[in-house]
Amino acid sequence: MLRMQLAKPAGSVYRILCLGSHCDDIEIGCGGTILRLLEEHPNAEVHWVVFTSTPARAEEARRSAAAFLEQAGTKEILIKKFEDGFMPYSGRDVKTFFEELKGRVSPDLIFTHYRHDLHQDHRLICELTWNTWRDHLILEYEVPKYDGDFGTPNFFVELDESLCQRKTRRIVEHFGSQQQKHWFAEETLLAVLRLRGMECRAASRHAEAFYSRKLVLGS
Repeated sequence: MLRMQLAKPAGSVYRILCLGSHCDDIEIGCGGTILRLLEEHPNAEVHWVVFTSTPARAEEARRSAAAFLEQAGTKEILIKKFEDGFMPYSGRDVKTFFEELKGRVSPDLIFTHYRHDLHQDHRLICELTWNTWRDHLILEYEVPKYDGDFGTPNFFVELDESLCQRKTRRIVEHFGSQQQKHWFAEETLLAVLRLRGMECRAASRHAEAFYSRKLVLGS
């Protein structure tokens, strides 16, 4: 299989935008890939946006994002205060924020939610991502949940075991408020990485998986 590199010319600034509805979504969906990209591109500029929060969860999210982005050249961490579960009903305000973000952020790579995710907040963020940035590489990530809405991804990022351990341990460490959730466990997160690694025959046996609707091969 031909392999694609998420790379830019040496010396250029790599701009990454991460969008998550809830305070742990980005870390769960693409945290390992972020860690790998920052190892490979230490000058990267990362914009990290979380849309819903409470005061307690916002503090967890800031600490987690800072840990995941410790190798970034520059970083911006934004934690918004939209209400969990109600974002489609605040759509105008969410859309206005997207337009403001578009005016100052032109990323090379965008991570957002999967379009067929069964959580209404997730779907809205994905929809507005594509409405807002039409000429960018967008990778849609997945979040395991009770709904069982995993699909068939078509873009895989191999992760070595140490990156997988860093990802999952940091998530469990920083999001103490989620410990009572039945799905919130390190073994759940590792199982997803192992499953996707099997599907792409990763030499490391682990991978994160994404959905890419549009790729353009340049000359």
